Amino acid sequence: MTSEEIFTKVRDTLVDALGVDDDEVTLESRLESDLGAESIDFLDIVFRLEKNFSIKIPRGELFPEDLASANAGFVKDGLVTAEGLAALRTKVPHIDVDAFAKDPKVENIKDMFTVQMLVNFVKNKLGA
Repeated sequence: MTSEEIFTKVRDTLVDALGVDDDEVTLESRLESDLGAESIDFLDIVFRLEKNFSIKIPRGELFPEDLASANAGFVKDGLVTAEGLAALRTKVPHIDVDAFAKDPKVENIKDMFTVQMLVNFVKNKLGA
């Protein structure tokens, strides 16, 4: 499956899950800020991706739940630390951590969840 085919299916998944128009969904679209996804929508997106691509997505693999947890020790003064960034690169290789690292405020974590991230994730899962 090509990247374009994966993108088309991811776009269709987001149109169905979020009720957005397909022209609103670009690779750069941020799931929350641009497409209006809320936390409950992430579960629906995972379910639909599993169904549409015939893949299994273990809980927390696509959308890690503890990225900014105080208990993880990866946040100091509202910023994700260098150790946190390294952990992100290891734990979520489908996310563009380098772009986030330019302004690693905890409140910017949500902006890492983009359509491109979903395409990268599915591509890795399919071995495409």
